Amino acid sequence: MSFQLSRRQFVQGLTIAGIAASTGTFAKTKNVTAITGQVPELKGNTFDLIIDEAWVNYTGKPRLATVINGSLPAPTLYFKEGETVTIRVTNRLQEQSSIHWHGLLLPFDMDGVPGISFNGIDARQTFTYQFPIKQSGTYWYHSHSGFQEQMGMMGAIIIEPRDGEPIKVDRDYVVMLSDWTDKDPMRLLTQLKAQSGFDNYQQPTAMQLLHDAKMQGWKNAIEARKMWNQMRMVPTDFTDLSAHTYTYLMNGVNPASNWTGLFQKGEKIRLRFINGSAQTIFDVRIPGLKLTVISSDGQAVEPVSVDEFRIGVAETYDVLVEPTDDAYTIFAQNIDRSGYACGTLATKQGLKAEIPPLDKIQWLSMADMMGDMSGKTIAHHADTEYGISTDMRVDMPRTNLNDAGINLRNNGRRVLTYADLHSIDSIKNDQQKQGEPTREIEMHLTGNMERYIWGFDGLTFKESKPVRMAKNERVRISLVNDTMMTHPMHLHGMWSDLRTPNGDFQVRKHTFLVQPAQKVSFDVTGEAGRWAWHCHLMYHMESGMFREVVVD
Repeated sequence: MSFQLSRRQFVQGLTIAGIAASTGTFAKTKNVTAITGQVPELKGNTFDLIIDEAWVNYTGKPRLATVINGSLPAPTLYFKEGETVTIRVTNRLQEQSSIHWHGLLLPFDMDGVPGISFNGIDARQTFTYQFPIKQSGTYWYHSHSGFQEQMGMMGAIIIEPRDGEPIKVDRDYVVMLSDWTDKDPMRLLTQLKAQSGFDNYQQPTAMQLLHDAKMQGWKNAIEARKMWNQMRMVPTDFTDLSAHTYTYLMNGVNPASNWTGLFQKGEKIRLRFINGSAQTIFDVRIPGLKLTVISSDGQAVEPVSVDEFRIGVAETYDVLVEPTDDAYTIFAQNIDRSGYACGTLATKQGLKAEIPPLDKIQWLSMADMMGDMSGKTIAHHADTEYGISTDMRVDMPRTNLNDAGINLRNNGRRVLTYADLHSIDSIKNDQQKQGEPTREIEMHLTGNMERYIWGFDGLTFKESKPVRMAKNERVRISLVNDTMMTHPMHLHGMWSDLRTPNGDFQVRKHTFLVQPAQKVSFDVTGEAGRWAWHCHLMYHMESGMFREVVVD
């Protein structure tokens, strides 16, 4: 089912919001409407950011959002490699706040994670961040306090290379994807803990069973249902929150309002995609255009031409396009195919292209549940090993990087995979200088969907001890996903050098998608400090999939 907002609902909402804003009838603590659709840009090396609340209206109902400088998304910050930036952040909320500079290499006490790297920014206080810029590319920033990121507190960071951009383009656009909900995020978390599948409207039905029986025979259809029931799993468990709860935004604009980037025919355009959502994995394509991927997580890669790519929460991708028609749709459907964000590239305002239909869903496969079938994998209920925090454990996970992932397989389009990403030579040379790892840390990503508990090795953050490394120590980290869901994993403060199944260097990133029943390995070099390591699905992080990493 698709729960996309209709144009009539949106226009009606704007009218209500406009009347209310002019009369002040819905003001609680603020009477300010957030800037949306026109993201401010701030340049230089000294910045003043103000965290506050403002009204937004995406569904016909005004709601308070958490914003920076009155904007959703927050202003785009432009830095230059080699400079030192000073950022004064004033918190006007009634609660503590913070800003994390996602993917930036900086002193740990500037990383912005309350309770780990600093104490947070108390209400009505100002904190000054100051750090050198050691890299270039596309990054982003967001709150690391409570659910403020879910309520709109995120923005883009564009860092110009020291010697200027090596790839010349005629236009350069940020495309920030996010998910908005009118509901209280804490109440959503309570709902998930009470009934984790409450927002899954694509669960198997009796009608689906009849269809499967017609296609596969009654015996096979019944056996498949029986298997899923015995595992207490759902074959359509792609995401926790769907378009029934979320409105999907592109640069702070919902589909009915249609963000537009202008161009002239013959121009080369760089699109900087950032997934700034709280909980949504997007699959992005521009029908009629090839996408040349040139960067992932701010780090240059050898150009690769694709039709579509999956972008996990907190990942970034830079792509080049060269449009020849008058208008194109930028289409970003969510992983469970219940809704989408969209915008337009056009030669003038008002032009639009056709919006494609949502793809049909696929069921999770045996490999998604059990891992490497060729190795006689055993996937079993794990209560006896990890306790009630874990549904199951995969003993022989698959290690392939050439899988596009569920709902992208065999769709007739050229879909990007991690196996397609190859860092450029300068990054390859740098990772070689880091040397070989001296030890391996293997950890399992675990969860219990019935209780909505997430963790590492069956332990939530409260139950765990920090992972310890030595300064400059080279360590190989292997993550094994024992769950049925895809997790975007982010280790703060250090580059993560992804390895192929045979141990070769693949690509440098700061966030990885780990698919169900998959093992992903990457090398890191210890950077002194206390760092956060977590799933970037916010409700998973808040429910325990979070660890502290201490580098002595």
